Amino acid sequence: MKQNKYDEVNFFSVYEKMPRSLKGLEGAGEWHVLQKLIPDLRNKSVLDLGCGFGWHCRYAREQQASSVIGVDISGKMLQKAREKTDDPFISYLKMPIEDIDFSVSQFNVVISSLAFHYIESFETICQKVYDYLKPGGSFVFSVEHPIFTSRNEQDWYYDEQGNRLHWAVDDYQLEGTRETAFLTENVIKYHRTFSTYLNNLMDAGFRIREVKEPIPSEEMLKSVPEMKDELRRPMFLIISAEK
Repeated sequence: MKQNKYDEVNFFSVYEKMPRSLKGLEGAGEWHVLQKLIPDLRNKSVLDLGCGFGWHCRYAREQQASSVIGVDISGKMLQKAREKTDDPFISYLKMPIEDIDFSVSQFNVVISSLAFHYIESFETICQKVYDYLKPGGSFVFSVEHPIFTSRNEQDWYYDEQGNRLHWAVDDYQLEGTRETAFLTENVIKYHRTFSTYLNNLMDAGFRIREVKEPIPSEEMLKSVPEMKDELRRPMFLIISAEK
């Protein structure tokens, strides 16, 4: 299934009001960790899968990447990306991530932010990215953590007063679709275990360099008090791998 919720009017209208949509990378709770895993981009060719508003594409060029291609399935997302981009060395392609078709060894770095849990086959993506990277190239990406995606509900358990009691993990070993309610109803995500993420990468030929389960920065914990609950369970998984 190649899902494109972001072109639905109601979904997109909610998404574009999120802090990460309004503030960019600084509004993303995991950015301070992801940024440190991205290698030196100077004179590098970069591919961003699920580029959204193009924040990471523009960041790559700020770091003097030689060229950047951003791929996204959503026309609305890419319209915003193009409005925010004035750079001939950044190009945006409208297509599902599953359909990417580039040259062997075309890129030095492939990045992706919170996109692969919408993709049915992570194994296929790993194989494609491995082929498209030059030897020694880097693959750095974030996804929703398997502890977060295991249940359809993807929410806390609350008491009668609305206090968050705990985060339940269930059906963890049962990989596959989850019908969730992210921003609006009927969003399909794909749950896979922690070991599947790692094994798919290694089976494709990658060497795992770092694995992170980020927590909000001190600044974000101070400025957004409710962020303290993000210390109770991991929401994101970030992996850096090398060809």
